[in-house]
Amino acid sequence: MAIFELKLPKMGESVAEATITSWLKEVGDTIELDEAVVEIATDKVDSEVPSEVEGTLVEILYLRDAIVAVGETIAIIETDANIGGDVKLEKPKVEISKEVEEVEKTIEKATEIISKPISKTSDSGKFYSPLVRNIAQTEGVSMEELEIIAGTGKEGRVTKEDILKYVADKGKSAKETTEPTSVAAKIEIPIKVEKAVTKVAPISVNGEDEIIEMSRMGKLVAKHMVNSISTSAHVQSFIEIDVTNIVKWRDKVKDAFFKREGEKLTYTPILMQAVASTIKKYPLINIAVDGDHIIIKKNINLGMAASLADGNLIVPVIKNADQLNLVGMTKAVNDLASRARNNALKPDDIQGGTYTVTNVGSFGSIMGTPIINQPQVAILALGAIRKVAAVIETPEGDFIGIRQKMFVSHSYDHRVVNGALGGMFINTLKDILEAWDPNQDF
Repeated sequence: MAIFELKLPKMGESVAEATITSWLKEVGDTIELDEAVVEIATDKVDSEVPSEVEGTLVEILYLRDAIVAVGETIAIIETDANIGGDVKLEKPKVEISKEVEEVEKTIEKATEIISKPISKTSDSGKFYSPLVRNIAQTEGVSMEELEIIAGTGKEGRVTKEDILKYVADKGKSAKETTEPTSVAAKIEIPIKVEKAVTKVAPISVNGEDEIIEMSRMGKLVAKHMVNSISTSAHVQSFIEIDVTNIVKWRDKVKDAFFKREGEKLTYTPILMQAVASTIKKYPLINIAVDGDHIIIKKNINLGMAASLADGNLIVPVIKNADQLNLVGMTKAVNDLASRARNNALKPDDIQGGTYTVTNVGSFGSIMGTPIINQPQVAILALGAIRKVAAVIETPEGDFIGIRQKMFVSHSYDHRVVNGALGGMFINTLKDILEAWDPNQDF
């Protein structure tokens, strides 16, 4: 028998750590080669860690919600293969998030008046994780109360969700009294306030309402969007583009394109290629702001907003998009969109973007006012392509005809991009798309 150390793999140059979100295997389970063992999350993307060997999981070194550095051993697998001999098994390392560390510091200051701290195990032998114990101490939940909480975790353990639900239910029952029920509420500890707290209007909840917690990705997106609004001075420009020639050309070549390249030709790669060409003409759109300095990005890395299975959005990046022909752009777009839907993106896939495009038309919207993806300074929203009656100018005179048109919305940071540049950018994009040759090959 030999021992294999399952380590947290490198997930990109700028990713130094990840959070354990869920163990897919338990101690004693058999693991196949390349089978996913644990789910992890960085600040941008979730992924799975597969096993490099076949064997049996004999020890888990980090619990759920632990923050682990890249290269650290997270589990021990026993295998029949000779992979370098036995290793000394270390005791499980349990790390908790920064938020919980702050709670611990607060609790340490209050230990003098907490007469009975929560121990790891109870008289009945139940185990309580550091996170559960810290929440219990903070909220004034005694060991006797912990004992009666029905755990939904492994072997009936009380999870974070279990104790938070208990605390919430306890708070509802004590609503009519003014006496604080938690230990933390009775302790006055000076806290340095660095920012003014914005008061939020109370929300009324009745018995028919359903309360659900935001997903981890949803919380990150919400924080990112609010930060962008408070950082950039958003302003929008709109333009309508006649894409009739593009629609006709795609209808004519899409079957032959699929037969030759094995890829479905959608409008997205055509439009993305045009955006990359436009950025080359206006490099001051392809920038970032660092304090009082402007950083002009030499690479054109297009972010492409894509839907996830849970309804959230993620922005994978097409690197050096201006260097791709239509076939290369189509392959890149289809690959990233497919991996986004299957939750198979890697951290490197969503980093390094310099300009973002979002297709609001895929949901039927004719236009939108997207929020800038920081630290970029502009984002383009593509509206739905629709048939409209339009005036067509010809040498013989004007007449009314049916045309395929779409609106494009351009949001940009008015701190560094003025209205002239923002408007000229989409006007040039319009010229490029309307000059499309419907007789060209692909």
